[in-house]
Order: sequence, then C-alpha cells, then structure tokens
Amino acid sequence: MKRLGLEDARRGKAVRTTVPDKVLPCPLDRVNRQFRADRPNQLWVSDFTCVSTWQGWLYVAFVIDEFARRIVGWRVSRCMRTDFVLDALEQALYARQPGQADALVHHSDRGVQYVSIRYTERLAEAGIEPSVGSKRDSYDNALAETINGLYKTELIHKRAPWKSREAVELATLEWVAWFNHHRLLEPIGYIPPAEAEAKYYRRLAEKSNSEVLT
Repeated sequence: MKRLGLEDARRGKAVRTTVPDKVLPCPLDRVNRQFRADRPNQLWVSDFTCVSTWQGWLYVAFVIDEFARRIVGWRVSRCMRTDFVLDALEQALYARQPGQADALVHHSDRGVQYVSIRYTERLAEAGIEPSVGSKRDSYDNALAETINGLYKTELIHKRAPWKSREAVELATLEWVAWFNHHRLLEPIGYIPPAEAEAKYYRRLAEKSNSEVLT
C-alpha cells in the first residue's frame, strides 16, 4: 500500500468477497502489481467490499481510474452477483466513454463475478483488455483494496450502525463526490482526483496549441 502513496486503513470484521471459480478461464495478469498510469483511461481497477446493516449485508463495488485514483463507477447491492459489478462497470463506461485508442486495461482480482463470461464479454464489447491478479492475495489488486479501506474508514465505520440500503447508497453517493472533488491524495500531489485530471487535460491542450503555433 505504501508504494501507492496511500495509507492502509483499519478494517472491520473480515467477510470473504473474493470467491474464485476454478472452472472459468482467467485472463492474464497484465498489471503484475505495477499500478501506474500516465493518463486517464489507461488502467481501471475494480473490486467490491461489504457493509453490515440492520437489514443484512450489503456489497459495494467500485471502478477506479488508476491515473488520478478517481472513482468512475460504483454500485450497492444486496447480493454478490455478476449483475452487481456489471452495473458499476456500465456506470464507468457511460461516464468515461473510453475509445479503442485508449488501449484501456481493466484489472481485478480472481472473483467469480469479474471472470464471468458476461463480464469479460462486456469488456470485449467496449474494447477493454481484461487483467486478473495472478498471485491470489490482496496485493494483486492493491489500489482497489486501498480505496475500499478508505471508504470503510472514512465513511462506513465512522457512521455505523447503518439501518438500510437506502442510507448506505445516499452516503456512498456523497462520499464518492467528496472523494473525487475534495479528497487530497499524496501520490497525485496533494490535490483531489478531479483536479489532477483537469490539470492533465490542460497540459495536453497547451501542448497541442503550442505545436499548432510552431
């Protein structure tokens, strides 16, 4: 976690969310624990975590753009089915509109939801290259695990107990907006993810204008 410039987070009671499927083929590990991106829409990482409520367990999935650690998709569900993580992916696709030229890689752990036929087919339809951690431990998907930890520490543990799914969804919506636009992150220069991306695109535009003038 320290290599990513983010602090590890205090976790609550451990609940197993990664259930590998030994039958389904796994994509190659194209990241190999090297979580680096030079631009937005180069590398996305996905994972989900669990939240205890008075109504039972909930599961919260995130899709994160590695470049600025921006959360680009998320979803809350009562079950760990493929539809749940697909919904988070669809939100990310709608928000980011990645193109073939982006050569986007999507990285996850070996959970059955992420290696399912439906999920991998959707990645292929969007022109996204799948990548799955090969070592089978938390460091395989360290950035996503760290964002999960921040979410649990900064929101879930702090405001527990949670009464309902609706309460978790509303709070998660607010936290994601705060995280993307106000959370200062050391690895991107102590600025929020949205500001880091805006800074990148300003530099890109300035470079393009400079080349036109010359």
